Amino acid sequence: MAGRGKPRRAKSPDTKSANSKTSPEEAPLQNGITKERKPKAQKKTRDAEERTIEISEQQSVTTDNTKVPVRCTKAKKKTEQAAEITKVQPETPKDPLKIKVEGRVGKARSPGHIAETTAKVQPETPKACVPPVRCGGREHSILHTTLENLKIKRGERSDAAKLVNEIVKATVEHLKGKSQSFKEIEAPLHTGSYYENLKISNPDEFDVMLPVPVDRVNVTPFGDDGAFYSVGLKRGKSPLQKFQNDDGTLSASEMLQEFRDEVKKSVKQFTEWEVTKKKKGCPAVTLITKHQPIPISLDIVLSIVVKSSWPPFTKEGIQIGGWLGTKVMQQYKRQPYYLVPKYEGVGTVEHDGVLAKDVWRVSFSHVEKAMLMNHGSEKTCCEREGERCCRKDCLKLLKHLLSLLKEKDSSLTKFCSYHVKTTLLHACCSRTKDTDWKASDLSRCFRLLLEDFMGHLERGVLHNFFIPTQNLLSGPGLKKCKSLAQRIGEERDNGFPIFK
Repeated sequence: MAGRGKPRRAKSPDTKSANSKTSPEEAPLQNGITKERKPKAQKKTRDAEERTIEISEQQSVTTDNTKVPVRCTKAKKKTEQAAEITKVQPETPKDPLKIKVEGRVGKARSPGHIAETTAKVQPETPKACVPPVRCGGREHSILHTTLENLKIKRGERSDAAKLVNEIVKATVEHLKGKSQSFKEIEAPLHTGSYYENLKISNPDEFDVMLPVPVDRVNVTPFGDDGAFYSVGLKRGKSPLQKFQNDDGTLSASEMLQEFRDEVKKSVKQFTEWEVTKKKKGCPAVTLITKHQPIPISLDIVLSIVVKSSWPPFTKEGIQIGGWLGTKVMQQYKRQPYYLVPKYEGVGTVEHDGVLAKDVWRVSFSHVEKAMLMNHGSEKTCCEREGERCCRKDCLKLLKHLLSLLKEKDSSLTKFCSYHVKTTLLHACCSRTKDTDWKASDLSRCFRLLLEDFMGHLERGVLHNFFIPTQNLLSGPGLKKCKSLAQRIGEERDNGFPIFK
């Protein structure tokens, strides 16, 4: 009989007929026998992957309540099986196809099932917390708006400068022509925030130094911090000899008093200006306007210019080699320096026979101005053909923040803009490249400058940029320094509400 040559073997329960379709789990072999799927190897077929891609591209924003369209007709019947799949880590996947779903061994999930699983692992958008990028963007906007509000109108700037230049010119002419002691006075030295392009809000404060040259002097430190000196004239004729004490040192208090009297005479013709009362330890004669829309204050500062090497206390100061270069640093140190009639504490305190009221404080305001006007590690920084940095913007914002905090708390009066300027100079030496101060990184750079300033306040130490032995925060004291640091920290953590 046909077919009786060999007995038929019974079909195994796992064996399917050759005419049946191959399931996604089974990979066809060359001899027609299918290979059983290994338990841990769950591979998608090419068709399943292509269908998954199509479904993933149709999805837009997926939430837990969003139903994903399923093209496989068996997807609805397997909803209960999907619940048994092991939960996936809550991290948001970059690519839906790269999600690893580890479950029990079974049949491969359909494309629709894969899409449903992908939809479920998408995390919900947090409602209570704003992403850090958005927070930074909002803060960036607040800082830029604040800077715009701090800009001085061109017309106001021009009108104020005209008034100041007029009275300074008249004062210099009077001193040269009608004063015996100050007839050798040199050209005015314009210093301060206005002339450094750092003035904010209004053109209401100006600083002008009037230097008197001295050729041969003995400069002796007064105290241990290296900031104050007694000045003695060497042999030779000088119009300043009348101000010498018995020990040969110049009396800063007597010289300032005569200078003040001469300035008063020179401004009598300007009825819109008046001279304010003398402030203790202040080296300036302060004039204010009476009948201007914006009150203007002008400090005319007496100074003597010393054309010799800088004092030894400055040897470790002005370390700008990594920022502006060693050549620039040497050029600055070859310039003369200035001494102004200023003291701290009680004027009758005596040291080595010299009274505190007769000493002089060293000033490098001309070098500060030069550094801030040419502040880039690259020569083209902030120029028309170069990249713009945010060094000055950060300084303006910190000055404004300090000013607003002082308005709210009268105990902070001993802190001044010079503390902020010194902090910036130190910061420029630690973050030396222009790329560290990109204008587009204003928010980040401002926060870094705040951290610098708060660090100085927490320690109660801020070294003079030119004289490292002098601590500029010794006056306010550690308690007030920490109080200011705390207030600045609160403003920073709350997004600077004081600017709004």
